[in-house]
Amino acid sequence: MANFESLFVIVNTGFTETVMTAAREAGANGGTIIHGRGVGSSQAQKKYGIAITPEKEIVIILVKKAIVDKVMNAIYKVAGIGTPASGIIFSLPAERVIGLKYDKEEEQN
Repeated sequence: MANFESLFVIVNTGFTETVMTAAREAGANGGTIIHGRGVGSSQAQKKYGIAITPEKEIVIILVKKAIVDKVMNAIYKVAGIGTPASGIIFSLPAERVIGLKYDKEEEQN
């Protein structure tokens, strides 16, 4: 079983600091930002009741599985679909992770 999960947070451009502040306060360390362009239709805008802003940023955050719900909830409160960030969040298991520096003592707890 994987000890880590990858969080993918897709927000309107300009809200990555909001995402990372909430994530850090919930126990995450850092993240990677990817710039992108969303594609949406007017039907999606009508169906979900949100404005589709084409410029997006994707924040990828690797977190320990034990705190993934806490981090996701913290981010969603400040950058979720009902906020100006219009963010969505999903997670995927990170089966193999190499290159992270973390406290071995913390891992044993």
